[in-house]
Amino acid sequence: RTLAGLPPIRRDLIARERYLVPNSIVVSRGCPHVCDFCYKEAFFEGGKSFYTQTVDAALAEIDRLPGRHLYFLDDHLFGNARFASALFEGMRGMGRLWQAAGTVQAVLRPGLLEKAVESGLRSLFVGFETVNAGNLTEQRKWQNIDRDYGEVVRRLHDNGVMVNGSFVFGMDDDDPGVFDRTVEWAIGQGIETATFHILTPYPGTRLYDRMAKADRLLHSDWDRYDTRTVVFKPAKMTARQLEDGYWRAYRDFYRWGSILRGASTKPTLRGKARHAAYAGGWKKFEPAWDLVIRAKRAGRALPLLEAILSGFGTRPASTNPKSGRAASARPVSVSRRPASARSTATVPVRIGRTRAAERTEPTSTGPDKAGSTDA
Repeated sequence: RTLAGLPPIRRDLIARERYLVPNSIVVSRGCPHVCDFCYKEAFFEGGKSFYTQTVDAALAEIDRLPGRHLYFLDDHLFGNARFASALFEGMRGMGRLWQAAGTVQAVLRPGLLEKAVESGLRSLFVGFETVNAGNLTEQRKWQNIDRDYGEVVRRLHDNGVMVNGSFVFGMDDDDPGVFDRTVEWAIGQGIETATFHILTPYPGTRLYDRMAKADRLLHSDWDRYDTRTVVFKPAKMTARQLEDGYWRAYRDFYRWGSILRGASTKPTLRGKARHAAYAGGWKKFEPAWDLVIRAKRAGRALPLLEAILSGFGTRPASTNPKSGRAASARPVSVSRRPASARSTATVPVRIGRTRAAERTEPTSTGPDKAGSTDA
């Protein structure tokens, strides 16, 4: 497969006024990582699973797009560091504001995030996926192992980038307490938006093969393989507990009280207001968004989105000179540990520069919002 000579997209066929994000763009295909639960490995079976356009072709495609805002829909825009670095250098000076998806590992790579910000990055979808270390090894999520999640959030916020954290529930190390632990950590870190998912064994993935061999699949009704419905037998909770916990995570993260708590981690009043406006607009106004979409007027809100995004991209003043953020937020470091030492009721934390003892979190169960399928 190759993207060389790919013809330009017929964007004249798009009714731009109907879309909040008419400038969606993809300059690569696939992802270099091999996570067991990801559909990508099955989709590209038998061939190369990650490849990019030439930098010149990608820049030409970007240059053809009107307006300021771009949304890169690439699975992992930072997947080839050399390509990404050249792309960001070429975009510098274009005056763009853009959003994309990347990994924990990519954010921690020295210099690459800064180039992205200089070229207009204002919001990043990050695959944290889980706060339980054992899950990462089980799912071969190697790029997250031994990475300090808190440092990822700090680097993004210190560079003026909003965080859309992605989390998957239902891996084998998850118990009924995982929902509360995950939501509390995300709020404490000041993550602006979160996307939650129920683990879904897509056909063709190693996860699916493993589940099928263990007779853990509940059915083959593919319409329900949507990351918001339980389609397998969980290891440490019931299917009802998993589905109820998923809905509750959305409800609890997007309560006004939670949004304001997250906003309070920002060091400036302006930062607090931006956090509340973006997080509130993301989920609390869904009935209004539905009316706007049905009226085919979503494009009218694009100037508002650009105004919010343009407020980011500058290094905020900090209340904590060492960490660059409010001292109350405790980062999680997900590390490789022996199976015998793992416990889903604990999360390793760092406080300041010292390693704290593992902290036992309360567990609870119970039932709010549908997630996307971007995991």
